[in-house]
Amino acid sequence: MKPMPKPLTTERHARSGIGAKLPPLECWPNQYPGYEIVIEISEFTSVCPRTGLPDFGVIRIRYMPRKWCVELKSLKYYVNGFRNLGIFQENAVNRILEEVVAAAKPAWAVVTGEFNARGGMKTTVEARYPRARK
Repeated sequence: MKPMPKPLTTERHARSGIGAKLPPLECWPNQYPGYEIVIEISEFTSVCPRTGLPDFGVIRIRYMPRKWCVELKSLKYYVNGFRNLGIFQENAVNRILEEVVAAAKPAWAVVTGEFNARGGMKTTVEARYPRARK
């Protein structure tokens, strides 16, 4: 039996960008109950930590605010922080979800990343809060 080949993607690649410092998300006090906010970021960019090639896509943030709404100027600076950051697409979407939830504390949230095709493959990643139980 042949030994398993060494993986091309390392643990270092997999963790890349998860803990990188990004501009803070700010919020403002919500005035109304029971509505949904959808924010579409049509020019999201980051960098693949394994290849160094750019990733382009659309990020869609949907959430129902409770006491706080995400302030859009701070969101723009936050998202621009990904531009030169080496992070996998899946990790970028999950990190955005976690940081929107931490800042705004919504009733629920969904972050979807629709990334441009590379090598003939298009990727869509969706992360939800509250998270599914294990």
